[in-house]
Amino acid sequence: MMNEKRPRLQIIPLGGLEQIGMNITAFRYEDSIVVVDCGLSFPSDDMLGIDLVIPDITYLEEHLDMVKGFVITHGHEDHIGALPYVLQKIAVPVYGTKLTMGIIEHKLQEHNLTKSAKRRVVKYGQVITLGCFKIEFIRTNHSIVDACALAITTPVGTIVHTGDFKVDYTPVFGDSIDLQRFAELGRKGVLALMSDSTNAIREGFTMSEKTVGKTFDNLFADNVNRRIIVATFASNVDRVQQIINTASRYGRKIVVEGRSMVNIIGTAGELGYLNIPENTLIDIEQLKNYPPEQTVLITTGSQGESMAALSRMASDIHRKVSINKNDTIILSSTPIPGNEKAVAKIINELSAKGAKVIYQDTHVSGHACKEELKLIYSLVKPKYAIPVHGEYRHLQANAEIAAAMGIPEENIFIMSSGDVLELDDESAKVAGHVQTGSILVDGLGVGDVGNIVLRDRQTLAKDGIIIVVMTINRYTCTLLAGPDIVSRGFVYVRESEDLMEESHAVVSNAVDVCMSQGICDWGRLKSVVRDSLSDFLWKKMKRRPMIIPIIMEVDL
Repeated sequence: MMNEKRPRLQIIPLGGLEQIGMNITAFRYEDSIVVVDCGLSFPSDDMLGIDLVIPDITYLEEHLDMVKGFVITHGHEDHIGALPYVLQKIAVPVYGTKLTMGIIEHKLQEHNLTKSAKRRVVKYGQVITLGCFKIEFIRTNHSIVDACALAITTPVGTIVHTGDFKVDYTPVFGDSIDLQRFAELGRKGVLALMSDSTNAIREGFTMSEKTVGKTFDNLFADNVNRRIIVATFASNVDRVQQIINTASRYGRKIVVEGRSMVNIIGTAGELGYLNIPENTLIDIEQLKNYPPEQTVLITTGSQGESMAALSRMASDIHRKVSINKNDTIILSSTPIPGNEKAVAKIINELSAKGAKVIYQDTHVSGHACKEELKLIYSLVKPKYAIPVHGEYRHLQANAEIAAAMGIPEENIFIMSSGDVLELDDESAKVAGHVQTGSILVDGLGVGDVGNIVLRDRQTLAKDGIIIVVMTINRYTCTLLAGPDIVSRGFVYVRESEDLMEESHAVVSNAVDVCMSQGICDWGRLKSVVRDSLSDFLWKKMKRRPMIIPIIMEVDL
């Protein structure tokens, strides 16, 4: 009995490492699995036409009977956005705090899942039991209210997962992070700390959210004779509250614009997380009834998203709001990595319309900087450190902080998505890998666009398409009509008649050679046409458009 091998805890990140977004981590002990968060990420520039990216949950589907539930740390898209898609395949309960669950509820309504999906609202300090796991919700601060860390008690020890967090001693809503509870857990002994790495490369402390309120006061005072438009993250309820407070003090009416902004502000207001003075909020239809300098618009689009409200205003395609030189636009956010070009573009578009655009010193982060991470490490005193939430450079910076706090290098694990970390109170090692990846959502299609389709889209975007159409007699192996050449996105045909005639000659010659040799096989004929035209165009133009030969057979 003494030599019998004891089961070990497995920690399996299915997303959220090497990138910002798509956070989802499975914890497995024997036949129990709990999943922390279930987020999406937004498409990169080369994912043409893709709307959303969600995690590959093949591992969870293969162990469906073991999955006990999803535990959500907070209501940001990169932590809850994939739930409507995943719950259709894995129908287990979802646990989260009040506002988090309110936002999830909205998402499930949009996907008609409110009847089938089980939801459970939990409070700070509450402990839930899922299989052999006990999970406690601990208050933290973040750029959305009701964020929490998790203390996951397992048969081999306690894992503390910080979620996205910062230490804010003066939050706009609610209480400060429960540092006392982190310290109590540290005294009892913590096996591993999984901590937010997003700001691990930044020195010092993250500023309190309340400092932004003072900035808004100054900006409103400097722009009393101008209309003010503030773009921020829809989910930053505390930021919205501060904008409302300042607008109310200056006697301005407030319009909320942008679908996600309207949804989240509606949910936060209903649940008591927003205090909006009476007769302050007006419908966008009433905007024309008030002088511009007496109004404030709170809108989406601070990341330059092409279809968000601010982008539509900048492009003159918003039906209700036009930008003019009497507008002051405040971008109350910093660009997410990868969005810098889109944000710069929208700043330029707005500035070109004569508007005053303010985008510096109007935002504080919701993530812990180096000194806050050191504080958490010193309170929790984990045996193992597992940096999460971030690109490799962020994880590396977090690992360096852990090492500086005295955690041995062999006890610090920078993991990749899909790695299986097996650990107990004696040792830990990466002992395998499971299938992970990105599932692309395009319109109503989930996963039907893969690497091959994306590659085709990239080719079409880069060099365009040429279609060659011809009709042949099946029996006599003769050309009856064509070849006709149709070009899209390659050259402007009316200004490239010589090139098109030469291309036609190349294709005709290739077809004639095949016919003279008695080659009427579709596959061979298409291949010869494609290769000969492709070689000609490369020599002539140094481009490789997608070439699609279409052959119609007739019986005569």
